[in-house]
Amino acid sequence: MNGEVECSVCHAKVPVPPPVSKAYDSHRSTVSSRQRALNVLLVSGDCVLAGLQPILVYISKVDGKFKFSPISVNFLTEITKIIFAIVMLFIQARRLKVGDKPLFTVSIFMQAARNNVLLAVPAFLYAINNYLKFIMQLYFNPASVKMLSNLKVLVIAVLLKMIMRRRFSIIQWEALALLLIGISVNQLKSLPEGSSALGLPVAAGAYLYTLFFVTVPALASVYNEKALKSQFDTSIYLQNLFLYGYGAIFNFLGLVITAIIQGPSSFNILEGHSKATMFLICNNAAQGILSSFFFKYADTILKKYSSTIATIFTGVASAVLFGHTLTINFVLGISIVIVSMHQYLSNQIKDEVPSNKVEMAEAHDHRKERSYVNVPDSVASEAKHRHGSDERHPLLPV
Repeated sequence: MNGEVECSVCHAKVPVPPPVSKAYDSHRSTVSSRQRALNVLLVSGDCVLAGLQPILVYISKVDGKFKFSPISVNFLTEITKIIFAIVMLFIQARRLKVGDKPLFTVSIFMQAARNNVLLAVPAFLYAINNYLKFIMQLYFNPASVKMLSNLKVLVIAVLLKMIMRRRFSIIQWEALALLLIGISVNQLKSLPEGSSALGLPVAAGAYLYTLFFVTVPALASVYNEKALKSQFDTSIYLQNLFLYGYGAIFNFLGLVITAIIQGPSSFNILEGHSKATMFLICNNAAQGILSSFFFKYADTILKKYSSTIATIFTGVASAVLFGHTLTINFVLGISIVIVSMHQYLSNQIKDEVPSNKVEMAEAHDHRKERSYVNVPDSVASEAKHRHGSDERHPLLPV
């Protein structure tokens, strides 16, 4: 028996979805009063970083075009994140106590690599999405790009239900529909006119890129959450090392393909870069690192809603810095989106993991050989407040 959960709207009993991993379910069963504080901290940091991203991309343009290769920015971003992950792993290794499993042995590293091979899927999708972020800036202003990215929430919800068996209440589905209405209100009469690359009119090209811009990162986010939580005992920094390593490989292949098509001179990854692109690389790296904590210790929906809040920051900043007009559509659209977010987070399904299930799973695990890849004590202590089972309360203070 998988147990049952209670819908906060109709109070009907529905089966508990299959567990992501026993370690993650055990972690969720530990009630933590500090979980909300962690979520607020994650959302606050993501709002600043996600809000700055389209602004920095816009600043990086010269005469409406990019003088640098967007793939080179993505490659340098992955290298930055790899360096950060390695540094954090060394810090963890120095804090290991006597009797703890070592982090840096060939057998442990190879076992972790095999267990986390699924991370190659989101890494490939992220490589495509990060390139699309630059292309979208050629069609829309920063605030519109940020609003369009919020369409991913609905796609992510459907994918979470299909791939991870996540359950949503009726009001939550209504909140997601309200989110689409808010985005549609903001985007009325926002498409530019003229001609575009690919031989398509700009409007058609914009719609095509928007389709990929919405579906690709949605798939990446869901598979990333599934991969991180399915190996919950593995250090998040070790998982990030694999994720960023795959990402660097895919972006490097993109640079090679570009050099084959455009000539060897295009392989200079530092060509055309400025201070703005350096800030962009650091911002993208920080945003990617923060996202991994969302996916492992919170959830993808919360991550995307935090990006919605960042739209306000992006809109105001682009209006102040570049003179973009904050239309009545933008104000109304943002207002509807905020109501949608409050409605969604205030109506979580009570998805508690039954304590007897967790105890039985733990007892069963003790009869098996323990995994070679363990989270160090310092990380385990931090994880106590990252995700609790008290799903009766919203993730954010309401």
